[in-house]
Amino acid sequence: MFDTILIANRGEIACRVMETAQAMGVRCVAVYSDADKAAKHVVMADRAVHIGGPAPADSYLRGDTIIQAALDTGAQAIHPGYGFLSENPGFVEAVEAAGLTFIGPSADAIRAMGLKDAAKALMVKAGVPVVPGYHGADQDDSLLAAEADKIGYPVLIKAVAGGGGKGMRLVEDAGGFADALSSARSEAKTAFGNADVLVEKFVTQPRHIEVQVFGDGDTAVHLFERDCSLQRRHQKVIEEAPAPGMTKEMRSAMGTAAVRAAEAIGYKGAGTVEFIVDGSGPLRPDGFFFMEMNTRLQVEHPVTEAITGVDLVEWQLRVAAGEPLPAAQGELSITGHAFEARLYAEDVPAGFLPATGTLTHLAFPQTARADSGVRAGDEISPHYDPMIAKVIVHGPTRAIALKRLSQALAGTQVGGTVTNLAFLGALAGHDGFAAGEVDTGLIARDIDALTTSPDIEARHAVAAAMAVSGLNASGPDTGFTLWDPLRRSVHLARGDDPMACHVEVEGADRMRWTVDGTDVLAERQQGRWIIDGQTAPDVHVASAVATVFDAYGISFRVIDLLDVAASAAGDGNVVEAPMPGLVKAVFASQGAAVTKGDRLAILEAMKMEHVLLAARDGTVAEVLADEGDQVVAGAALVRLEDEA
Repeated sequence: MFDTILIANRGEIACRVMETAQAMGVRCVAVYSDADKAAKHVVMADRAVHIGGPAPADSYLRGDTIIQAALDTGAQAIHPGYGFLSENPGFVEAVEAAGLTFIGPSADAIRAMGLKDAAKALMVKAGVPVVPGYHGADQDDSLLAAEADKIGYPVLIKAVAGGGGKGMRLVEDAGGFADALSSARSEAKTAFGNADVLVEKFVTQPRHIEVQVFGDGDTAVHLFERDCSLQRRHQKVIEEAPAPGMTKEMRSAMGTAAVRAAEAIGYKGAGTVEFIVDGSGPLRPDGFFFMEMNTRLQVEHPVTEAITGVDLVEWQLRVAAGEPLPAAQGELSITGHAFEARLYAEDVPAGFLPATGTLTHLAFPQTARADSGVRAGDEISPHYDPMIAKVIVHGPTRAIALKRLSQALAGTQVGGTVTNLAFLGALAGHDGFAAGEVDTGLIARDIDALTTSPDIEARHAVAAAMAVSGLNASGPDTGFTLWDPLRRSVHLARGDDPMACHVEVEGADRMRWTVDGTDVLAERQQGRWIIDGQTAPDVHVASAVATVFDAYGISFRVIDLLDVAASAAGDGNVVEAPMPGLVKAVFASQGAAVTKGDRLAILEAMKMEHVLLAARDGTVAEVLADEGDQVVAGAALVRLEDEA
């Protein structure tokens, strides 16, 4: 076994690898950018090395610098995690040329699966079923359009390199093909440096089921399947294992195909073979098709660990160190059911825009496994993926595991940034999902119901006001003046809506509140406050924001009446950057007439492209940003002339 390894990554996966490696007695070296100098993975490591600026290209993608850090610190091997350099065959070769071990597959195996078109041709030879489509090298626009006509709409345009939903567009008819192709190529070029695409038949009511494989370079085993069908815009949201409705025959067929795929390329280490499955009826052994292979550890690997009892990172280290596969196929089995929900800092009402900010509070229930790369006090940086944590639960049955997921999400507390927690909670409580009726279109079909804002009750404002004013303290003299009951007011705001909260304290254990005309009684019973007949939720106050931990987190801004006049409304004619990012393209020009919904600019942030549209008809007065500009959140990009 290795004495020391370097982890060429950051955040959640770097912390995850360290937990297992250090438990095995292996020293861990972290690398970090300027933005991550005090990050959780840096603190956890036995040693940490600075490798550059905050942008990935200046740090986590600098393979030569990372390799030198490994050599300088005495590491014998490098674990790539996922993302960044994890599926870069050139990096693998450079690691090995430096006399180090790459904890993962060979460069040849990565290359074999790195381009979707070549991978599918290889799978056809290996006898693995593939989706009908065009995977050729000729990238002429007219040829691709003609191939799409032959395949039959709807079709899916997909970048041949990379994954994560980037460079992927669904096209319903021939009329939308050209624009979708241009958009997919642009995003693929930005994300992967390769604008080539393939075109495939889109399977109606598709399910995304993947098989975890593990090889030693010669033979491979599978650790059963995960269902990752609950997706939004090709991004996985909640994963589970095993797949609902899976039959013994189907599992055998998929497992055999996945092992065949892994052995065809001499795969070593942990990998995932992803399949598109026809979900229009019961699962059939002839109803699944190879989509791609991820030649790394997947984000959702914990659900496989939960149902098999296997530590996949430990397996990675042992096999990379030259040990044989830790278990044969017949020794692996499934116990119970597991779910994983991806908790992100993102503004759901604003269209799931990635969010930034400093985490003022972060806590998870002890009943769940929470894999996280951040702590309270850490910043959600605009330079990296805004994942806060993965919340994982396990139960003896799917129904029990799903209830545990709902409870875990309800008990998760995040302060300092907006999150998708309420969205995840709505998904966990979705009737169709509970019944196992899952497919990749479920979220899109029910998006309005799933993104409905939680009901805000007067008791929530009271809980916030009590915390802000210190009236939730436990001292016997709380709230008393010398002769009379204390009266005071707390002014809050929920979004743009102000809320006046008035209180009359009647005793150490009793107070009456009025919130915008609604009366609420708060009483202390057996040491706990009861507000409007319900136990008071936990509240965290930081930076003039009170976060009430009920309904997945409700934030109130504390209003200082002396500052109210300073909160003037902005100019409605100005199109602003919704988050920090790079101006990828500008379509507006001074003096041009625009129509509501026209594209004015594209902002690239959090590794995704965001199109900024005209909010009304008008004429462009000024273009305030150029292509290539790095802008902050709220920066003015385009201004329209005042309406007459």
